[in-house]
Amino acid sequence: MKVTNSLMDYNQSGSELEHYRELSKKLEVIIEFSKDGIYVVDRNGVTVLVNQAYEDITGYKRSELIGQNVQVLTEKEYFDRSISQLVFKEKKQLSIIQKIGNIEKIGEKKEVVVTGSPVFDEQGELDLIVISVSDISEISKIKQELTKAKKMAEINHHRFSFHMGHEQNQTIIFKSRHMKKVYEKVKQVAPFPTSILLSGPSGVGKEMITNLIHHFSDRKDKPLIKINCGAIPENLLESELFGYEKGSFTGAKQEGKAGLLELADEGTIMLDEIGEMPLSLQVKLLRVLQEKQVRRIGGSKTKDLDIRIISVTNKNLERLVEEGVFREDLFYRLNVISIDVPPLADRPEDVHELLTYFFLYFSRSYHIEKKISEAAKELLTAYHWPGNVRELRNLVENLIVSVPEDTIEPYHLPFRIAQVEKDAKDLTLKQKVQRYEKKLIQDALQKNQSIRQTAGHLGIHHTTLVKKLQNWKQP
Repeated sequence: MKVTNSLMDYNQSGSELEHYRELSKKLEVIIEFSKDGIYVVDRNGVTVLVNQAYEDITGYKRSELIGQNVQVLTEKEYFDRSISQLVFKEKKQLSIIQKIGNIEKIGEKKEVVVTGSPVFDEQGELDLIVISVSDISEISKIKQELTKAKKMAEINHHRFSFHMGHEQNQTIIFKSRHMKKVYEKVKQVAPFPTSILLSGPSGVGKEMITNLIHHFSDRKDKPLIKINCGAIPENLLESELFGYEKGSFTGAKQEGKAGLLELADEGTIMLDEIGEMPLSLQVKLLRVLQEKQVRRIGGSKTKDLDIRIISVTNKNLERLVEEGVFREDLFYRLNVISIDVPPLADRPEDVHELLTYFFLYFSRSYHIEKKISEAAKELLTAYHWPGNVRELRNLVENLIVSVPEDTIEPYHLPFRIAQVEKDAKDLTLKQKVQRYEKKLIQDALQKNQSIRQTAGHLGIHHTTLVKKLQNWKQP
């Protein structure tokens, strides 16, 4: 903008001068009552005008701004960057988003859109910069709420999403009919106190199913105690399960200790990796289940128990019974209700749902805004996930925090996914399952000494395995 007339041009007549003075006053009134903040600096960067709206938006008083150089104000963090300095440099109208405001007066820095417009004199020299300020903090909040709502809508698009608590590991997400059957069976049997055997490969989500069973039972307000039978030495496992009386063994606490079975009274106890439990303890556990009583190590008194047992394993317990390392009578006691949680490779339609859920979850948790390209999503959906849900969850968290770019592309993915599965997107669901089945069998053949032993390891009949191998040899 160019100034062609000066209000102080003394060559004009008195009436004209008075006219311009009146216009100047009216202009000041207009500026003062503008809803947008107006901030004017001269050619030296000195603040010469601030209106009421600017004071209201920022919490700064014009008395502390007028006469101050914008460079000094920027250094004092009145605003994070100066639009006037950019306009001085570019000599054209510019707009930026600024964070500005007196925190003591308005509570927090506001996001505003500032537009700086240069005003030139008759010689074409920059004379003033008029800055308009629009408060967009409310718009930003609305945008954040809309983004949040959109993300929640994406999550709710899943065919099933069940929340048992505020934590991510208390949320079950699935879309496949396999998991729908598991869920329906859980709802059916959970209200009854019968023992349940949960089986399935590692990382498939058996602990979450245990939580779901407990949640749907009438014991949900009572203890849910979990113990890993394979992670505790035999001598310690016995004392942890059954407890002990004072002085019952070297190192025992003087006051004795209640066992986990005792502490789980009226509640539920989860025995993880039940297949790793030593035979000597299997006998004692069987007695507890039969008599519904527990006796501490070194004690003579028994305590009545009302507990539900949920046993969890990634092994074939029937095969362990045949091998003589797991008691048959205990197996039938624990296997009143059997629930098999299928691997992720058998339910690839769940991969997309879990991928979307974990991606949104970790993005919100770590306050990181990232996208995933369709090509990367296709590769991840096609991958066979031998580590199941745990592998998927850990990989998504890794991608969110370790990839510096805003969009995750196929080249960001681990080699095992980006290379091995790059052509999987052209396969049908049946072909994907067959491919993974073949890989599992090939891996098992390398680990076992015979076809019969391999079949036992996989939990299938050896004639079934022979037929599969013969079919793969055919052209």
